[in-house]
Amino acid sequence: MLTVASSLPACAATAAAAAACRPSMAQVIFVYVSLYLVAFAQGFDKPCGLAFGAEQFDPGHPRESAARSSLFNWWFFSMAVGVAVAIAAVSYVQENVGWGVPFAVVSCASAVFLLGTPTYRLYAPPRPDTAMDGKRSSSSEEDARGALRRLLPIWAACVAYGVADAQIMTLFNKQGRMLDRRIGGVELPPAALQTIGPATIVLFVPIYDRAVVPALRRATGNPSGLTTLQRTGAGLATSLAAVEGRRLGAARAGRRPAMSWAWLVPQYASMGVADVLAAVGMQEFFHGEMPEGRRSVGLALYCGAVGIGGFVSAALIAALDGVTRRDGGEGWFADDLDRGHLDYFYWLLAGVSAVALAMFLCFARSYAYRNKTLLVPSNTSSINTHHA
Repeated sequence: MLTVASSLPACAATAAAAAACRPSMAQVIFVYVSLYLVAFAQGFDKPCGLAFGAEQFDPGHPRESAARSSLFNWWFFSMAVGVAVAIAAVSYVQENVGWGVPFAVVSCASAVFLLGTPTYRLYAPPRPDTAMDGKRSSSSEEDARGALRRLLPIWAACVAYGVADAQIMTLFNKQGRMLDRRIGGVELPPAALQTIGPATIVLFVPIYDRAVVPALRRATGNPSGLTTLQRTGAGLATSLAAVEGRRLGAARAGRRPAMSWAWLVPQYASMGVADVLAAVGMQEFFHGEMPEGRRSVGLALYCGAVGIGGFVSAALIAALDGVTRRDGGEGWFADDLDRGHLDYFYWLLAGVSAVALAMFLCFARSYAYRNKTLLVPSNTSSINTHHA
């Protein structure tokens, strides 16, 4: 639908007529329906796609259990590659070639997925026993509700990660506009700096999966190296870095542009590492802690934490902007960042993240995993030999 929307003629052919042209209401509605359908489709794909992938591994088998943990790393790796390609190439293709190319790529991806159908493990739901069906259904529902209740405190603490993550596509981009983005004789667009995050993920996932995890596995005896809660906590701690205070000081000292774009690398890189640790840790944790048949609900909890974090970020920025502009000042989020105080907001986020991390550690310490066989493998030596 987006491809069709981009192909519909909205204006007359002449430049003079095009300058005053506006798309019809029907065309505007068509575009917005297309955009919201993308979000709707993501609601199906993000929780269910990864849950389906994880179902291809037997969690009770030592080697497959370790391989399943690896799947979460490489799934996120693939997503990072996709984001990097989208930022670097797809936007150019859409503007200069057309939307037909991305549409063709997505169609090919769907075809490849369907071609794998004969190799997938497909689990049929158990046949209902008319005598026991009601009791089993009731027990399953209660089990799912109990799992959700146990997960909610940890989920609430993870929302703070979503708040920090929301800055990557918003305020980080605005910071980039204020920096010297030249490389040689070429000036990068601010959005191009967003490739640093996915590039960090692409570099860090192989290092983590092939070097860090085996070392941790030998130290902890856990097939995943760290428990999913330990991994998530490490990611939450990593997401506290920012350099806006230094940029602002340089700008107010009269240096324009204040600093090189390279000063944003630590921000993007730290969030990339945090994604590998926290985001993947949350996915694996929420997936593994829901009962069979409800695993996609667990992954939806991860998506919900990140999504609600984005809403909280927007509400927090709106509230702070209103308060800090109340006396006629520029406010923290001035259009000209050199006249604002974005550094104060980042300090606030660091404080919120630190409090959320303390809450997370408190909840995680007392949390009892549903499946303790995933924590300490029954045959650790076979896993180590397999990965070696």
